[in-house]
Amino acid sequence: MKMSGIIKTIKDPWHLVIALSQRGLLDHLSDKTYLKLNYRARLGRKLDLENPQTFNEKMQWLKLYNRKPIYTTMVDKYEVKKYVADIIGERYIIPTLGVWDSFEDIDFDALPDQFVLKTTHDSGGVVVCKNKNSLDKGKTEEKLKSSLNRNYYYHGREWPYKDVKPRIIAERFMQDRDFEVLNVFKIFNFNGEPKIIQAIQGDKTKDESIDYFDTAWNKLVLRQNFKNSAKKLPKPETLDEMLELAKKLSKGHPFLRTDFYEVNGKVYFSEFTFFSDSGMAKFEPSEWDITLGEWIKLPKQNQKEGT
Repeated sequence: MKMSGIIKTIKDPWHLVIALSQRGLLDHLSDKTYLKLNYRARLGRKLDLENPQTFNEKMQWLKLYNRKPIYTTMVDKYEVKKYVADIIGERYIIPTLGVWDSFEDIDFDALPDQFVLKTTHDSGGVVVCKNKNSLDKGKTEEKLKSSLNRNYYYHGREWPYKDVKPRIIAERFMQDRDFEVLNVFKIFNFNGEPKIIQAIQGDKTKDESIDYFDTAWNKLVLRQNFKNSAKKLPKPETLDEMLELAKKLSKGHPFLRTDFYEVNGKVYFSEFTFFSDSGMAKFEPSEWDITLGEWIKLPKQNQKEGT
């Protein structure tokens, strides 16, 4: 659809911004201009970069002014494995079965019956294979190639993703007891101190739910993009270990989300996130936006004004 058609079909100016962004028609904008528009579109209020107070505001400030080259390594799903292993040990890393620059390079014959394919630079470019004989290679190719051709940076101007080399990796398939999908435990760390745990059940399925807990596993009255679960999630056996690992991995960062899996009583690293939900998700109740914002101590700017 041409821009004129998009404008005619969307009357709300802020939903128009979202629609144009999704079509790549705002890619030419500077990071600062884009973030101001997108923040207003998604959260319904003006972005204050001069005196940011909330968690979501500080996420945008950090995108613009806290830029360290190592962050690109830390969001690369292949390169991050060595980075993490050097800090906490190889035993926490899900084994890599292969890495390729293109779909055509994948040697499916060499892969086991079960595996996971994912792109190194994107979010959502994941294919879980539980039976190689029934894998739909056509849909797999379509999904992975679409991901390889997408630069995740433009979605929310999360700059660490901009220069990650697009590749495909295969990982060992992990199964935790009778769970159909691995539960994910995402720990929110502030200057190296774990504060909140985001626990996801049914990750990336139609039944996905998210609950929030403090570090003593007390459930919090809090939600964002997804519903809370109707099922009580038991405290992970390895919670204390996860929290200690989170401290080590997040030391020296104003905010870093460290994501883990618990698989049959063992902890495995999943990924890092510098900008949870890109700093574009409403908190319910809204007071949490202020509370989490107070926990972030902004560093000195290390990026020049004008981005």
